[in-house]
Amino acid sequence: MAKLWGGRFSLESSSLLEEFNASIFFDKALWREDIEGSKAHAQMLGKIGVLTPTEVESIINGLDQIASCIQKGEFTFKASDEDIHMAIESALIERIGDVGKKLHTARSRNDQVALDFRLYVLRYNRKIRTSLLELMEILLGIASEHTQSIMPGMTHLQHAQPVNFGFHLIAWVCNFKRDIERLEDDYKRNNFCPLGSGALAGTPYNNDRIYLSQTLGFAAPTINAMDSVSDRDFALDMLYSLSMIMMHISRIAEELVLWNTQEFAFISLSDAYATGSSIMPQKKNPDVPELLRGKSGRVYGSLMGLLAVMKGLPLAYNKDTQEDKEGVFDALKNVSICLQIAKECLKSMTIRVDNMYKMAKRGHLSATDLADFLVRQCNVAFRDAHHITGQVVALAEERGVDISDLEEEEIMKVDSRIKAGVKAVLSLESSMNARDTLGGTSSKQTQAQIQVCKDFIQQAASRLCESENLSKGA
Repeated sequence: MAKLWGGRFSLESSSLLEEFNASIFFDKALWREDIEGSKAHAQMLGKIGVLTPTEVESIINGLDQIASCIQKGEFTFKASDEDIHMAIESALIERIGDVGKKLHTARSRNDQVALDFRLYVLRYNRKIRTSLLELMEILLGIASEHTQSIMPGMTHLQHAQPVNFGFHLIAWVCNFKRDIERLEDDYKRNNFCPLGSGALAGTPYNNDRIYLSQTLGFAAPTINAMDSVSDRDFALDMLYSLSMIMMHISRIAEELVLWNTQEFAFISLSDAYATGSSIMPQKKNPDVPELLRGKSGRVYGSLMGLLAVMKGLPLAYNKDTQEDKEGVFDALKNVSICLQIAKECLKSMTIRVDNMYKMAKRGHLSATDLADFLVRQCNVAFRDAHHITGQVVALAEERGVDISDLEEEEIMKVDSRIKAGVKAVLSLESSMNARDTLGGTSSKQTQAQIQVCKDFIQQAASRLCESENLSKGA
């Protein structure tokens, strides 16, 4: 079959070129967007008088039939069609005849693919935000139950100060809050319609690009045709945002792996989200968080790959840009499943509060509170207080106990400036709740942080619903 673009060629494409050049076997993922864009384009051509109402109706009916055929798995994708755009156009011509040949008037595959890919990325932007909001809600639910569950807060992976488990989870939630804000910014920055730009310089058909933009649910048309067909910033924005999400998930996964060890034993993963060993029958391996951690490198690779493709391309469109999609498709697929399985893994894990508390009793986590007591209550300069506290820690080490388990009389004998009442500030509960300033780990502050995050979820969900409705209205 002759190519739709083959008028000036005297020889048919070699089979090797067809295989090398074709993108149909991965860009078929864009079929919904391609049909949606083609329907809008047909309606616009009817609006400006290029197509008659009957021709518009025939094209739209034909496209709907093709969509139904693809959904049922009855459509054959062929390498000879090169890409999803030519595959659908060829099928349309086969179904409705010469009228189908008019559909490509006033557009190019350049602005067509720019539209399809952008629509696809923007739709996934909304899907990923939805998954992040669901993950935040799960974490907030767990955090709400553990605003008084004490665990060791760490720096350098060493015991530092006591915090509550809910407070630690809110730190995770804050990561995802920023991810959603980043995706919202991406959406706003890239929600512009490239269709109607033609190959690179616009068209002579007086395309109504505002109509196209409104019909397809965009904020407005893009402003420069050359930029419109060569821009892939929207895909890079998405890959960067996905990389940030995976970095956050990977850090969380690392903590889950650590917490699931016998040495920490803060959590126990559900059997449904763990695996066994082929040789050691006692093993229960944290494969889910390990895979979550590992998938981050794959997503980073997609970002770096597309940056490398784009870095040396002159304007406007170049065939190199065909390499823009597979990495994005793969990253979106993997991040989507990572978010889904992370939700299930977190919902089903067992939290071992008793072990957290036992671990918090090691490492003298309330030592800073002793130093603060000396400064506030005993009028000791902080550097002196630091030294005195070190001596008290040494005493506790000698006794083989935590600093909070020393008797008050023992502590006061270390330095004459230590006043009565010191014992009270050294309990883990007192230490945790003493940090009652904005952002602190006290139970009261943690509850306030949970409410702030719940308010954010409600507002972000409302913004998401608004953008979904605008898209569906289109």
